[in-house]
Amino acid sequence: MTDAFASSATSRIRALEATLGPSEGAVARAILAHHPEVPQWSTQELAVVAGTSTATVIRAAQRLGFRGFQHLRLELAREGSPQGTTALQGGDHIDELFASASAALDVSRQAIDRATLAAAAAALADARRVVFAANGFSAPPLQDAAMRFATIGRPVEAPLDILAQQFATHTLGPGDVCLALSHSGANAHTLAACRAAAQRGARVIALCSFARTPLSDIADLTISTGASGPQHTVDPFFIRLGHSVLLQALVAELAQRSSPAQQLEMREVVADALTDVPVPTRR
Repeated sequence: MTDAFASSATSRIRALEATLGPSEGAVARAILAHHPEVPQWSTQELAVVAGTSTATVIRAAQRLGFRGFQHLRLELAREGSPQGTTALQGGDHIDELFASASAALDVSRQAIDRATLAAAAAALADARRVVFAANGFSAPPLQDAAMRFATIGRPVEAPLDILAQQFATHTLGPGDVCLALSHSGANAHTLAACRAAAQRGARVIALCSFARTPLSDIADLTISTGASGPQHTVDPFFIRLGHSVLLQALVAELAQRSSPAQQLEMREVVADALTDVPVPTRR
């Protein structure tokens, strides 16, 4: 992808619109007319607006130089997000970073649906088994959350390996839960793990930046943190902060359902790890 393409997806669509056939051209025109909204749309929603099929939407995206609709959607979201913030009066880049983080967290706070969050916490609390699935930049915050879930007495399985995630979800069944974290909601490996869980009767909980994604089509419950705010050129770091806080919100909801004795026992584990080791006396 060229720098010009990376900085302006809409410019590329305008330039190539005339090269498309009637149906694909209708998709391009619909994208240009609604490009601020398209990052939140599913393939089906864009197809309805363009008066065509989902297959045509995907084909049009590829003809426009994207890998598919999800890639196009992410590029439009990146283009529509501020690439930075103005430094505070007398501030510097550190102030800018903290201001960006604060703004991104505020977007997430407003985007999260409290009722869905409570329903997800209830499903996690009642589940026989819980398997976490995430890849790439989404994996570290979910690994961190796995440890925090354990501290409140909710053990989870959080394999890092892509195949290990799929092996685990293939063994789930009714009464189990697969919780998946994905910024785009379109990671192929995460989708494969979640499809396996859903096909075997397990509930799927999706945590995404976008409300409508391929992952949300699979999930029983989807919690979106929103996708506004400054984004890194490779990974939308500030949006990831919203994911981490969302995971902690789930931990807090679950903590209210766990027994005080269980939490005390986990604190003892931490206390034991912090015990000073006697220093050998020199002779």
